[in-house]
Amino acid sequence: MKNAPKGFRLHIGLFGRRNVGKSSILNALTRQEVSIVSDVAGTTTDPVEKPMELLPVGPVLFIDTAGIDDVGALGEMRVQRTRQVFDRTDVGVIVTVAGQWSEFEEAILAELRERAIPVIVVFNKTDCCTVDNDQVARLKELNITCVETAAAQGAGILDLREAFIRNAPEEFINAPAIVGDLLPAGELAVLVIPIDLEAPKGRLILPQVQSIRDILDNDAYCMVVKERELRDALDRLKRPPALVVTDSQAFLKVAGDTPVEIPMTSFSILFARFKGDLTEFVAGTMAIDSLRSGDRILMCEACSHHPIGEDIGRVKLPRWLQQYVGGKLEFVHVQGHDFPDDLTPYKLVVHCGACMWNRREVLSRILRCRKAGVPITNYGLAIAFSLGIFERALKPFPAALEVYRLRQLS
Repeated sequence: MKNAPKGFRLHIGLFGRRNVGKSSILNALTRQEVSIVSDVAGTTTDPVEKPMELLPVGPVLFIDTAGIDDVGALGEMRVQRTRQVFDRTDVGVIVTVAGQWSEFEEAILAELRERAIPVIVVFNKTDCCTVDNDQVARLKELNITCVETAAAQGAGILDLREAFIRNAPEEFINAPAIVGDLLPAGELAVLVIPIDLEAPKGRLILPQVQSIRDILDNDAYCMVVKERELRDALDRLKRPPALVVTDSQAFLKVAGDTPVEIPMTSFSILFARFKGDLTEFVAGTMAIDSLRSGDRILMCEACSHHPIGEDIGRVKLPRWLQQYVGGKLEFVHVQGHDFPDDLTPYKLVVHCGACMWNRREVLSRILRCRKAGVPITNYGLAIAFSLGIFERALKPFPAALEVYRLRQLS
């Protein structure tokens, strides 16, 4: 659990004014001096992350944010960093001092509720302040869990831990499968994994490792090959595999070497479903047909890796899209948690598989694109579409394939 990737952790965001005790609560929860505690307002500048295991929920990531009422130019930058945390928060914790609930807390509450994020309200410093019972009653009428704490003394921390367990999203407790649900128990998947300049030395990338584990967890099994050995591997099998999964950059070769009767897709498309909303991504992919020379495309990478050689997001995919469109497109690249406030200049947003992120952050970006009226897709879907194998890549996903076919007819 200690080494669980961030994307597998329940993200718990701590929000509130300056000097209400967010850092003290985080320290009490983790039993460590994770955040600096001071009577001086604004001690926490950037969000502080602390991974831990919260039984029986499992691996979680606490995010202690700067006060959302910070002032001045530097304060505005801190507030902007704090607002980015909303995008990846699975459970939101509003920390306030007993008896001081105001428009600041109401604004945070409204933001979390609009995003359908479970909310816990913590009335801290109850050792020296009196809780407004009418305010607590109003929040409980909204089905919001309220907890009273005196974090500096450790009071109420066990109640807060129980509140996390009660408010953890159902999809986190019962996480969806990556690929195991596509394979009956005892069936075989062939995983095609190219080893190129960007492959990490001595290991596989996270989507590949997670897919292998998911297959084993679902009592199926897999064969791992490079793209050059796929055809020979298939010829050696006594019966065909139930599924072939490839790295998206080898899509065309793998499609050529895999018999059409064998379902085939990519790791990136699996993660479009696992981390986001596959049907929304499929609908967004079809906007590629409407692209024209000069259109601006936003390319989003969750990782901040240094591009090497024929980078998939900066070289290969832009080249394939421009070949499909038949003209030059303008590509704007963002990495990590950076994402433009104004999406209207873009005709399409293309996202990576987001293997290092939690699902909440990807869904938040999908929602922002929907509000702006800008279609969004991901690398694997965009590659399959531009290479003319989109329908085949969606064959393992009947609902998504139906969306595609219906939109073709409309």
